[in-house]
Amino acid sequence: MKQRSEPSRFGVIVYDGVEPIDVGGTAGVISMAKRVLPGISSVLIAERAGAVRLAGDVTVIADADFRTAPPCDQYIVCGGPGWRDQVKSAAILDFIRSRRREQVASVCTGALILAAAGTLDGLLATTRRTAVGQETESPLALLNTFGADVNSQACQVAEDEGVVTSGGVSLAIDGTLYLIGRLYGSDLRDEVAEVIEYGRAFEANRRALGIRSDTAAE
Repeated sequence: MKQRSEPSRFGVIVYDGVEPIDVGGTAGVISMAKRVLPGISSVLIAERAGAVRLAGDVTVIADADFRTAPPCDQYIVCGGPGWRDQVKSAAILDFIRSRRREQVASVCTGALILAAAGTLDGLLATTRRTAVGQETESPLALLNTFGADVNSQACQVAEDEGVVTSGGVSLAIDGTLYLIGRLYGSDLRDEVAEVIEYGRAFEANRRALGIRSDTAAE
């Protein structure tokens, strides 16, 4: 377990069509966490460094590409409608496979990209649990379309063999807080949750949806 002042780096993986809320729920949470954890940082990683066009006509700047990405304690794959292209992209799938399994996490439909990379094969995992717009199936129902023997569960956060996946949309915040807690402990995680005024929401989501793991269900 890291101490409060120890450094950590989160690599937030983005691509064209990521939902902006997923960037806010990951990199945004980590930015606010610096008030509590001065050594924490994030880097935006994409297939190509530079401008990345998110959903809703929002543009962010990726700091690094897959070749130049710095070592990170944790990599988080964001979700959004662009996932449909990414499950067929050798570049992102190879990057995910090149990292240790337990270093890779996802928020929202980023789990479908992890599934396509084979990261979730045989594991407990979650993603957005409802279909929206023109979707005919929920992302949760699609996990086994791209992965093999994925134990899909509708929950706040899932962890299996060190691989963390979170539920959809605003639950990206919960997934990022969970990862912070895994590195720094639950007390410091709860401090971060209070800084972003999310402490009660995190606990409410835990009670309503649960945190599932290969060892226990909360």
